[in-house]
Parts: sequence; C-alpha cells; structure tokens
Amino acid sequence: MAVHRNTFGEGLTAEGEGQTVSDTVEAIDALPPAPTPSPLVEEVRTGLQKMPKRLSSQFFYDAEGSRIFQEIMHAPEYYLTRSEYEILDTYKADLLSLFSPDSDPFELVELGAGDGLKTKVLLSYFNERKVDFTYAPVDISADALDGLVDDVHQQWPGLKLTPQHNDYFDALEQLSRASDVRRVVLFLGSNIGNFTPNEAVDFYQQLHDRLQPGDLVLTGFDLQKHPAIIHAAYNDRQGLTKAFNLNLLRRINSELDANFDLAAFDHYEVYNPETGEARSYLVSQKAQTVQIAALNMTVPFEYGEIIHTEISRKFTQAQINQLAYATGFTVVGSFTDSKGYFADVVFAKR
Repeated sequence: MAVHRNTFGEGLTAEGEGQTVSDTVEAIDALPPAPTPSPLVEEVRTGLQKMPKRLSSQFFYDAEGSRIFQEIMHAPEYYLTRSEYEILDTYKADLLSLFSPDSDPFELVELGAGDGLKTKVLLSYFNERKVDFTYAPVDISADALDGLVDDVHQQWPGLKLTPQHNDYFDALEQLSRASDVRRVVLFLGSNIGNFTPNEAVDFYQQLHDRLQPGDLVLTGFDLQKHPAIIHAAYNDRQGLTKAFNLNLLRRINSELDANFDLAAFDHYEVYNPETGEARSYLVSQKAQTVQIAALNMTVPFEYGEIIHTEISRKFTQAQINQLAYATGFTVVGSFTDSKGYFADVVFAKR
C-alpha cells in the first residue's frame, strides 16, 4: 500500500483507500506482537554457528533431561548429590541459626531448584521447628518445578510457596523488588561450576546489587580433589551422563524439527586438574549434515568435530573466599561433608 502527502499539506494518506496514516498506524498497533524467539531457538541458531560449536547446559533440562539427571544423582560415581545432602542434613540447625538468628521471618529463594531433593531436608526441619518462612523455588524446567510444587503441597500443606518458572537471570530481576524480610538465596548442586570465572563474578555482582545488606547466599561448591574421582563422576559406567548429553540433541529434534542422528554422536568428558575444569562434549562420529527445519538451517559436521555442552569447575577454599570478596560479600559460614569433597558456603551482603 503506497503512501503519499496530499496537495493540501494535511498529512499522509494511504493511496487508493482514503485512510490517513494515523488510521493505518492504529491498525498496525492493534496487530498482535510478533512472537519472541524461544531461548532454545536463539541458542541453537547462534551456538551451532560458532567455532567450536557450543550449546548451553541449561537446555539439558526438559522433562526427559530432568528424569535422566535424577538417575545420575543416584549413580555410585556421582558423589556431588550425596555429599551436599550430608552437609544439609548434618548442619541444618546451624544453617537455620544463620538464616534466622532471632527467629525472624525470611524468604528462601532457590535458583535452579530441580526436584528439591536436598532442599527438602531444610524444608522438613524448618517446618518441624515452626519457622516463619516462604519458599520460592525457581527453575527453567516447568516439569521439574510442577513436580516439586506438588510434592511440597503434599508433604507440607501449610508451607508458604511462591514458585517461579524462570531462568537464573530473569529471576534476579525479581530480587530487585523491595522486601520486608531477609532473603536467603540457595544456589545448590555446584551450579556455580557451570559458569566461567568471569561469568561467576558477574553473577554474584548482580546478586549483590539486588539484595539488601544482611541478605544471604548459600552456594554449593564442588571442591578440587583427586582427578580420578571427578573424572568418574562424569563418565558413569551406566552411561547416564552420555544419555543426558545426547538428550539435548533429541530435544532439538523434537522442538525444532531437526534430524540429529543420536547414534552418530558420542559423549566425551575431560578433567584438567590444573584449571579445575571438567568439560563435556558431544563428538560427531562421522562427516555429516544436520537439518534444522524450524530454523531453515543446515549444519555441517566433520568427523571428530565437537559441540561443547558443559563446563563444571571445581574450587579451592581460597578461590571461594576470593569470589566473595570480589563481589561485595563476606563468608559467614562454611560446611563440608565428611570426605571433604564438597562445601556449602554462606555469603552475606556487606
């Protein structure tokens, strides 16, 4: 539809239809907005064009991915869940004393709550002690979050619950709203290990900027230890970690109409004790081309080419202390399991 200025200088008209441009603008404004691309769409579109190719580990957790990860947590080689469970169970009274020293109410915000297996240790104890608190679980997986909410309602019907289906960074915006009670942010499971050093500093600075003085952050840190123990945790004999990685390709097939042949990719993990980084990859076992119909995208792979899917960093106590200091926090509590494999560390905003 062409648009021109009329000879009387009275504005713009839509040629051949006798409408003013203001009418046209109103009609356009009335149209529904274009849909925002999903985070998975943007991740696949950009990540598979990088060199090397990469996909974020946050997209592991659809319904099937969450199910597989629950199996991983029970694998004999995967010590992380058992170690952190032991810490929370052993020191739950000490943690409550930190969270609410004067029995004041608080909000327990859990980023990446998953099925809440370990957090339920605290929920049960706090409920038994008749603690005045609100539980606010946050997770990117709607299935995991729905399951957790159902479990909490069944086990503790009176517990105050405010779930959020969100990722970490959008959830941070919610922390900016004013609160009359202390906030205690849980970031368990060594999720911080999925960030690069710069990303970790940025994340905690964002947390710091959104919290009030005296608010707390409890973080799970996987500690550096014998490399063989760490390597085995990501190469379990049952092949669960491999299935977990490959499920990301299955998810892309399902949601973006792609044709990844899962049998043509393998899982590979390596741990570098000098950097404290465990890295996971998917490896193309042949030269191949993948079509992603929803993106009108063709992705070539050479034999042996990788997709980097995850980084899992392991920490020393000195590194943990430095992270707190660099981002405006003070370490006010640190608890380890009996083997010294894992630490739950409490930061307070200065």
